[in-house]
Amino acid sequence: MRLAKVIGSVVSTIKNETLRGAKLLLVQPLDLKQEPVGRASVAVDTVGAGVGDIVIIVEEGRVARERLGSTSPVRTMIVGVVDSVDILAVENNDGTRTV
Repeated sequence: MRLAKVIGSVVSTIKNETLRGAKLLLVQPLDLKQEPVGRASVAVDTVGAGVGDIVIIVEEGRVARERLGSTSPVRTMIVGVVDSVDILAVENNDGTRTV
């Protein structure tokens, strides 16, 4: 699991049968400082998230297949909306820690 920010919504009128009725959102993964990291991706929303929300995502197809059906082509799924994040210290790239 990792944190991400919902940065948009996706509308698709023609899609895999297992995605009928699924809400699709565009999510940007975040690092521990809540800065964007990596590439944005489309995620299936299972919790009612909205644009601007910080969410918990899973990026592993097995979880999605268990939830949506064994043939679902989904890789990224939103499984939680974050209320707050408390971090005592973050390790920097140079090995130092920031509080």
